[in-house]
This record gives sequence, C-alpha cells and structure tokens, in this order.
Amino acid sequence: MFDFLFRARPVKPGKVFGAPGDGNSGFISLVTTLLLLGLWFLVTEMGWVKPLFLPSPLAVYNKFIVAMTDGVANSTLIEHTLASLERVLGAFALACITAIPLGILMGVNTVVRGVLDPVIEFYRPLPPLAYLPLIIIWLGIGEFPKLFLIYLAIFAPMAISARAGVRSVSTEQIHAAYAMGASKFQVITQVILKAAMPEIFTGMRIGIGVGWTTLVAAEMVAAHRGLGFMVLNAAQFLASDTVIMGIIVIGAFAFAFDLLIRYLEKVLIPWKGKV
Repeated sequence: MFDFLFRARPVKPGKVFGAPGDGNSGFISLVTTLLLLGLWFLVTEMGWVKPLFLPSPLAVYNKFIVAMTDGVANSTLIEHTLASLERVLGAFALACITAIPLGILMGVNTVVRGVLDPVIEFYRPLPPLAYLPLIIIWLGIGEFPKLFLIYLAIFAPMAISARAGVRSVSTEQIHAAYAMGASKFQVITQVILKAAMPEIFTGMRIGIGVGWTTLVAAEMVAAHRGLGFMVLNAAQFLASDTVIMGIIVIGAFAFAFDLLIRYLEKVLIPWKGKV
C-alpha cells in the first residue's frame, strides 16, 4: 500500500542502486510550507479562530514592520536579535572549543570518560529551567549566567556526539594505521578524528538547535533585550501577534544556522557516506 514511499528513484550516473531516502526533498518542503501558510490564511480569514489566539499572517507581518521601525519592548527587532545572537553564538562557540575536545578525549581515554560521563549523563536530561535557579544563586542575574545556561544546554549533546563519533570508528581502520607505522597521535588525528567528523557535525546541529530552545529560558531573568525576552514580554500583555512574530524570527535563525552547518559539513567532510 505504501510501496511508493520506498520505491527506488533514478540513480546518478555510475551508481547501480539508489539508497533509501536519496534525492532532493526541497520542492516537497516548499509545497508543504505554502500549504500551511494557506491554511493559516484560511483559518484566520474565515474567523474560525479569534485573533487573540491566532492573528492573521497580515497582522503578524504588520507587527514585524512595527518592530523593525518603532520597536517593541523598548528596543527594535534588530536590537533584540543582536542581543540573542550574541548569547547563542557565544555559548555555541564556547561549547565547540570545550565540548568537542572533551568528547574526543572521552572516546579515546577511559579515565576522562569515567570522570565526565556520569556528570554529563546526569544533567543532560534535565530541562534548563530546572537548574536555572541554581545558576542565578551562584552567578547572579548578569549577562554571563544567561550565556552559561545556554552553554550548558549545548555542551552535553556536542560532547556525547563527539564521543559517539570516536567510538564508532572501525577497529580495522585503526589496526591498519598502526600496521603502516602510524603513531598513536597520528591515529587519533588522521583516522579517529576524521571518521568522527560526521557525528561531531551532527552534534553541532543538535547543539545550535538546543541553544535557541534554551534562549527563552535564559532571557527570563533580568533581561532587557532579546528575542526570548520580547516574546515573554508580549505574552504578559496577550499580544499574540508579537509572540508569533518572535517565534517565527527565532525559528528562521535556527533553521538558517542549521542549513549553514549542513553546508559546512558537505564542504568539509566530502567523504561522509563513502567510507
């Protein structure tokens, strides 16, 4: 009945069999987006849902223009966006510098894995709101606690992905490198690290998404600017058009960064799926 979902597509020249899921789904995604937008127009124009709960796309667009020019919550949309970008990208950069090397060390060294694994696995499932009060008690309500909260949320998936990438390396590849005279450092840098790169980039994609997810929680406390702060402030006044506009902006930036990491992965790891 659902054979068409798994039917083989035409393959590229030089290939014999098409892999499941091979092909470009961009057109389907575009059609899905347009259908959802059309449904949104239909529901709001027909009055099936009150504007308080679901404003029309035109109302959200008008609020976007107002936010860009006059501003909302005492700042323009660009100022809110720059404040949030500084927090998310700062935490993401710090996580890349620390989580990836530590994840690799966890994969190649049992002592490091034994020390860090219980800590990461303990706090990883916890929602950021659970340890937000503790961070406030320890670090106060300045800018650094917001960045640190996002950093903690990003750190765990990136470290675990790096460790998983290291542990997924084929033993035969490692033995072959040793047989060819490679040192332990060369095996780690030339074999293990390269083989782990796809998993590391997957962790980066997950991490940047988690960072944007945690942004709203981070900007709950003593924030004066930021997309999360703007959304929370608008919710207090039941300004659903501002809330939806903020959600769309956050989602657009998160999706854009995900596409950027996908592109970098394609450029920097051409051997992915081929070895």
